[in-house]
Amino acid sequence: MGRAFEFRKARKFKRWGNMARVFTKLGKEITIAAKQGGPDPENNPRLRVLMQTAKKENMPKDNVERAIKRAVSKDFTDYKEMNYEGYGPFGIAVFVETATDNTTRTVANVRSYFNKCGGSLGTTGSLEFLFEHKCVFHIAKKEDMSLEDLELELIDFGVDEVEEDEEEVVLYGEFAQNSAIQKYLEENGYEITSSEFVRIPNDLKEVTAEQREAIEKLIEKLEEDEDVQNVFHNMKEEVEE
Repeated sequence: MGRAFEFRKARKFKRWGNMARVFTKLGKEITIAAKQGGPDPENNPRLRVLMQTAKKENMPKDNVERAIKRAVSKDFTDYKEMNYEGYGPFGIAVFVETATDNTTRTVANVRSYFNKCGGSLGTTGSLEFLFEHKCVFHIAKKEDMSLEDLELELIDFGVDEVEEDEEEVVLYGEFAQNSAIQKYLEENGYEITSSEFVRIPNDLKEVTAEQREAIEKLIEKLEEDEDVQNVFHNMKEEVEE
């Protein structure tokens, strides 16, 4: 099993009970996609796949329609996507992705969380090299599907890991190849059930139970902020079997 698989397993355990956060995050992503590529999913590949993701997450249809309408509303103040990087307690690297209509508020909040939890906010780009930016596609299994054949089909499109996960197959590929991978899957009859972008740490740091508690306090504060979309870090997760 590769790094991507371990990363996914760790994140999967964290997600339960976070539905409200998932809907808020997805709503913003849908609004941003509709603003950038138009409100018609037929002509907007990113919006199309986000709507599939929303369906998989059981996000109410009304929420999805509201998010699309927001993008075309004259009163809508566009979301700006901003990244913040810093070190949490005990030298753990933390990468924060946000979508905000007020960057002054967001950076002040993010900085205060780092400071209060014994960390420090760094400059943009300072920790990017510690993470690999990946696109992830979940596709429905086909009958007699061979993972090896699928990986060979997609290797030229930047896919570097293919894993089976219950009734799905999960593909990890280069972030820049996202559109090409999606196009290939759609044109070749693969059903995409969801898609996301992640940052996978190149190396994981071991921590003690006490240290983990302090680091998780920072991660929780960040994740609770309504402007924060994703938090990635290089702390080795405790994953139950």
